[in-house]
Amino acid sequence: MAKPKETDLYPPVKKLLEEQGYEVKSEIGAADVVGVRGDEPPLVVELKTGFTLSLFHQAIDRLAITDTVYVAVPRGSGRAFLSSLKSNLKLCRRLGLGLITVRMEDGFTEIHLDPGPYAPRKSKAKSARLLREFARRVGDPNLGGSNRTTIMTAYRQDAMRVAAYLGEAGPSKASHVARETGVTRARTIMADDHYGWFERVERGVYRLSPKGEKASGDQDQP
Repeated sequence: MAKPKETDLYPPVKKLLEEQGYEVKSEIGAADVVGVRGDEPPLVVELKTGFTLSLFHQAIDRLAITDTVYVAVPRGSGRAFLSSLKSNLKLCRRLGLGLITVRMEDGFTEIHLDPGPYAPRKSKAKSARLLREFARRVGDPNLGGSNRTTIMTAYRQDAMRVAAYLGEAGPSKASHVARETGVTRARTIMADDHYGWFERVERGVYRLSPKGEKASGDQDQP
């Protein structure tokens, strides 16, 4: 199937709006699609062949004309499109925009979101988790904006302190490791063994794995 054009979106979007009682015309001023129904404020739809920054810029500009602004894009398939749809639904909700998709095979249109004001709900749990990580993090070991690199979390810092201690002391009781390193969650870190650095010798006693010995040795390098 050929790649859809913006003009391919217009007939099904127009039909959708007409079925809801709107008189619809295209290319009115800067707007792609304008619908008028009685004495209601006008409805505007911006058409694009995919989610782009330009689409959202245009839609935001149309909010100066009316509060009823939709964006319309072709409906894709597969996990990638569904993920994109979910993310852009969230963005539309925050911007106060509506969202329409058009299935190009048969012109089926679906309104996923109507325009409206949005007040984001704050998550106390996420806020507490953020502040807890901030408080536990020692120093500022990461470079802001980093990607595809290992982020130095407070958990990793604690695991490194535990590994460094075991590297010097050898197999040790978890309670002793916690006391000597100041890492109160030392037992959990060694038992969960998220990085593959620790081995359980017997109940409550742990030592470094070969991978942990290497990690501990790397910490000692200048």
